[in-house]
Amino acid sequence: MSQTFRHPEILEIARKDGKVTVEKLAEHFGVTLQTIRRDLSDLADAGRLDRVHGGAVLPSGTSNIGYEDRRALNADAKRAIARACAAQIPNGISLFLNIGTTTEAVAQELLHHQKLMVVTNNMNVANILAANPDCDIIVTGGQLRRADGGLVGPLASETIRQFKFDIAVIGCSAVDSEGDLLDFDIQEVSVSQAIIRHSRRTFLVADHTKFTRTAPARIGSIERLDAVFTDAQLPDNLEKAFEGWNTQVIRGL
Repeated sequence: MSQTFRHPEILEIARKDGKVTVEKLAEHFGVTLQTIRRDLSDLADAGRLDRVHGGAVLPSGTSNIGYEDRRALNADAKRAIARACAAQIPNGISLFLNIGTTTEAVAQELLHHQKLMVVTNNMNVANILAANPDCDIIVTGGQLRRADGGLVGPLASETIRQFKFDIAVIGCSAVDSEGDLLDFDIQEVSVSQAIIRHSRRTFLVADHTKFTRTAPARIGSIERLDAVFTDAQLPDNLEKAFEGWNTQVIRGL
């Protein structure tokens, strides 16, 4: 069977199951793993799928992909972004880290920082930083989102309003062509807005896929942020907008 016939069926399986794996597709079509990897790469290049470790998932439109798939998606890029971001975070400050797999990668890069006070609404971030004995950790409270360990809702926002952070590191689900930060969960949006209001400086960590996705709820404009850490060249209109807003773009290598 040629790829012309495989591609539509791969997409149909992805729509039905939520994801596809290289091994199962190879068995299904009776072709090699390498052939399926090429098929998935072609579909990803065409924007029909997002590659994850061992397979692919449908691109996110009005619903987010699963946490484990998000963690695996562009993992190397997220680590590079996290290293670049952590390099801009000095010792001895107050810091907020919000929900997201890239902010969790930033937490991993902060394990050797000293005299940090970290506030977070991400249970995974708290667990990662527990390994740093020179880091005080405060968890916001709020409604637990079991899918990803996030804490959302009014209690999380109320805790944030008790602080003024030196730096906040935030993620989002998408960034549109006008430079607006977007998300899927309206409760998370209100928490992110509170974080930005109560931080002296705010950094966005977002790999290149966030600039090709969409989500329904608006957090605010990147105009409010101090820096964007990403892994690729951004669209020209956004690069120019960021320059006009004095929002620095730093690429992880």
